[in-house]
Amino acid sequence: MHRMDPNTPIEEKMNCLLELKNEGKIKYVGLSEFTPDELQRAHKVMPVSAIQMEWSLQTRDIEKSILPVARKLGVAIVAYSPLGRGFLSRTFTKKEDIKEGDWRSSQPRFSGENLDENLSAAEKLELYAANKGYTAAQLALAWLHNQGDDVFPIPGTKTQKRIEENAKAALIKLTPEELLEIEAIVPEAKGGRYEENLMKRTYADRI
Repeated sequence: MHRMDPNTPIEEKMNCLLELKNEGKIKYVGLSEFTPDELQRAHKVMPVSAIQMEWSLQTRDIEKSILPVARKLGVAIVAYSPLGRGFLSRTFTKKEDIKEGDWRSSQPRFSGENLDENLSAAEKLELYAANKGYTAAQLALAWLHNQGDDVFPIPGTKTQKRIEENAKAALIKLTPEELLEIEAIVPEAKGGRYEENLMKRTYADRI
């Protein structure tokens, strides 16, 4: 269930899903962009199997709020946009790489000085990764894989080459020291992940 209608209590939604489960039409429930309180309330009605939240080196707010609750309840975390919508895969290395009409160009992280700082951090990650024999994308995904066995990054891709590259990231084991080094190289991104109107459809606006 993606994005929450703020006018409908989570209990009402979960009761509908519970009816579907009892009818044999569904087996599991996953939620996206929910607050810690909503997750706990939902889980009381029917166990939640997984939550889908944005999580990457550049987006780490769920670590303070959502993650502790999810782990207490035994709920898996599906991390979307684990490559920062192109920053950490080095899809973009300069402003001109963002084509006209690309919705990202209107988002805070891809604008002005924010863009410059975020690109700079991604470039440093690429250099660090290359010294270890990996791509920036592989190391960014490996960082997530190394957060725990309950974390499942879902990078988007259009080519077989990228699929194979991304899959290899699951085999990379990072030491505690390497995790800290990576986090120092790529701090949380400058600028919000969405512009104001879109942010109102995420959990952050309701905490």
